[in-house]
Amino acid sequence: MAAPTNNMARGYAVTDPKNYLDFQVKEYELEPLADDRITVAVECCGVCGSDHHTISGGWGPWETKFVVTGHEVVGKVVEIGKDVTSVKVGDRVGVGAQVGSCGDCKWCKNDNENYCPTPVHGYNTLWPGGAEHQGGYSTHIRAQELFVFPIPDAVPSVEAASMLCGGLTVFSPLVRNGVKKGSKVGVVGLGGLGHYAVLFGVALGAEVTVFSRSDAKKADALKMGAKAFVATDPGFEKGHFREFDVIICCASSSSLPIDELLTCLDVGCKFVFVGMPEEGIKNITSQSMAGSGVALGSSHIGCRTEALRMLEIAAEQKVKPWIELMPMKDAAKAIQAVEDGSVRYRTILTQDLV
Repeated sequence: MAAPTNNMARGYAVTDPKNYLDFQVKEYELEPLADDRITVAVECCGVCGSDHHTISGGWGPWETKFVVTGHEVVGKVVEIGKDVTSVKVGDRVGVGAQVGSCGDCKWCKNDNENYCPTPVHGYNTLWPGGAEHQGGYSTHIRAQELFVFPIPDAVPSVEAASMLCGGLTVFSPLVRNGVKKGSKVGVVGLGGLGHYAVLFGVALGAEVTVFSRSDAKKADALKMGAKAFVATDPGFEKGHFREFDVIICCASSSSLPIDELLTCLDVGCKFVFVGMPEEGIKNITSQSMAGSGVALGSSHIGCRTEALRMLEIAAEQKVKPWIELMPMKDAAKAIQAVEDGSVRYRTILTQDLV
């Protein structure tokens, strides 16, 4: 694929959150190719729950006039700024849910650029100076070098794509909470995020248990490598008292049995939210945390070093996400599948605009 002609890209855009399944092909100008930025010609792009929350307005008003969503991009480098050294034109790379940061704050300088106070997100976002950034349901995107990751040869593009947000979002809290061989990891919810929490938990050597509302996904969880599956019927927690070193909550529901799940954590351990229900979380009592000194936390994607390590482990351990492929023109169908929970377990849109 070639560099964009006259700095223009084309993408599947949503122009009104009230009609968020009405994707229209739109041509637009890319942000400037700054010295530290890279232009990527999009080969494929994963579909994330964040895409649905954003284009529907569930996460608030848009920053941009229209939204070309998509932040799990794999493609070829077609242009580089003069200061770029880590990749060259022709390299296969991935770009996730963040494309820019200030680069100067203490977090950017200490492997926490994903917590920069002034990030540039994967879409629905503005660069300093006001230029709009659009996402990966498109022909091209641009990103700072820090957020462009070489893809190992052993990982196919369509398998790497959803790792760049869905995979990294769970990989970061797993490694930051010390998950290793023999760790006991709980995963709440077996959706797009949860299935990655199982796959990468197992790849790190952990014993993984999945908690879900029913037994409907039990067979899938066990095929992914989970050691156990627990339906959260009343009293489910009684057999798992202080069993887990960390619990990663991947469900986007505000009605989870959180107090009961907290009793399943070992003393001083953490319950980490990566699922983000639009209505928030309300049903938590401090008493449920005090008994074992446990903590609630959350996590935001991951840093570059974690992304590179994740991709390396995916190649070495042959991590295989459960994906469905669709042409990019079927973006509305893919978003509908996220909304109704029918996707198993991540949809990848393949390029059809060029």
